[in-house]
Amino acid sequence: MPGVAGGCAATPGTSMRRRHLTRMEQDTPKRVLIVGGGFGGIYAAVELDRLLKRDPSVEVTVVNRDNFFLFTPMLHEVAASDLDITHIVNPVRKLVRKVGFFDGDVVDVDLEGREVVVAHGADGHTHRLGYDHLVVALGSITNFFALPGLEERALTMKSLGDAIALRNRLIALLEEADTECCADIRGRLLTFVVAGGGFAGVETIAGINDFVRDALRYYPNLSEDMIRMVLVHPGEVILPELSESLGRYAERKLAARNVEIRAATKVAAVTDDTVTLTDGTVLDASTVIWTAGTTPNPLLGTLPCGKERGRIRVDANLAVPGWPGVWALGDCALVPVGDTGAFHPPTAQHAIRQGKCLARNVVAEIRGRKKRPFAFRTIGQLASLGRRTGVAQIFGINFSGFVAWWLWRTIYLAKLPRFEKKLRVALDWTLDVLFSKDLVKLTTRGETIVRPPRSASAVPTEPVSLHA
Repeated sequence: MPGVAGGCAATPGTSMRRRHLTRMEQDTPKRVLIVGGGFGGIYAAVELDRLLKRDPSVEVTVVNRDNFFLFTPMLHEVAASDLDITHIVNPVRKLVRKVGFFDGDVVDVDLEGREVVVAHGADGHTHRLGYDHLVVALGSITNFFALPGLEERALTMKSLGDAIALRNRLIALLEEADTECCADIRGRLLTFVVAGGGFAGVETIAGINDFVRDALRYYPNLSEDMIRMVLVHPGEVILPELSESLGRYAERKLAARNVEIRAATKVAAVTDDTVTLTDGTVLDASTVIWTAGTTPNPLLGTLPCGKERGRIRVDANLAVPGWPGVWALGDCALVPVGDTGAFHPPTAQHAIRQGKCLARNVVAEIRGRKKRPFAFRTIGQLASLGRRTGVAQIFGINFSGFVAWWLWRTIYLAKLPRFEKKLRVALDWTLDVLFSKDLVKLTTRGETIVRPPRSASAVPTEPVSLHA
């Protein structure tokens, strides 16, 4: 047939169908799916929301088990009753306007089928969400290292629920220890062991130490000498992320507030009443707070992409090699530092910038533009030691005392998303200067109705409504 070379002739109908399919492909939005709502995932969503707010050709959806973003650097202040529990969380739907949100648990990721299985609802039913671009930001979970009794009994400090549970435990133990019937076990009830001398452990023990000791004035049967705070750290100096001099300064400040530092020691085992250390010491303690280890999300182990130490290997653009359209960042990714063979640390400040870089690269990929590699150097790190003292290392310069504490509050307040939350936290901090810390346990129990015992001769009565 004329006009045909090496194949069948295209009929007019065939040409029309091809043009129609091409238009459909152009009209079908590109689907970007972000799994995980930590620093990396949320900041990627915020940046995509900014870049694509007038582009209907791209649909972005965030999947997370919580419908809020938790600002974890302030978590210990919730546990220590310095901040209201809702003031360090932001609803995802208020952070992004054009980005969709799905409240559910990721139970499976099918890279070959380009689908993610998500469970949600009271019955845990599942949905299969397709994608053109997948952003893996599943973060990490607590690693208990299979130590005897630890996982069943330890409190952790990774979620908002963890902070509330710790706060409730502190108050409950104070209430119990104040009673005469518990006089013989007050030492155990009022001994608190924090495992891990990094930022989370140091800030946690500093906060709860201030909280418990400040609360003693309201418990007439308790005194300062009954309180025992123990910080267990495997290294020689706490806060190894900072300089040795700042670590030593932090140790002196905590020791001055009656916090025991057990350096070069680890937790070996935990029971209901004791904590055994690797040096053979057995502490009579009802509470152990574990901040000494994390491990990548176990769901990553099911993925067929390249991994190392449980984390996904990505290239300099944050893309997963061999899997077009798949990206990873934050705690669950190994992000290379140029060609040095080193990797960026899994910190919040890196995850924030990775999120922004990844979002720009996803948009560049969709629009056929050049992607840019991730490049960032740590600006600094800060830790609060309570009582208006802290330590900080910014651009290689060390700060300690009140100046470091002021820097901690100023910088993190500036980083906290949304003006409303900044204002609420600032008000909380102001009121904390004027008033004592709250001692209310936050429970979710319903109303308890106490009914009188019913005798055999009692006359049946109609039930009385409590909500007339």
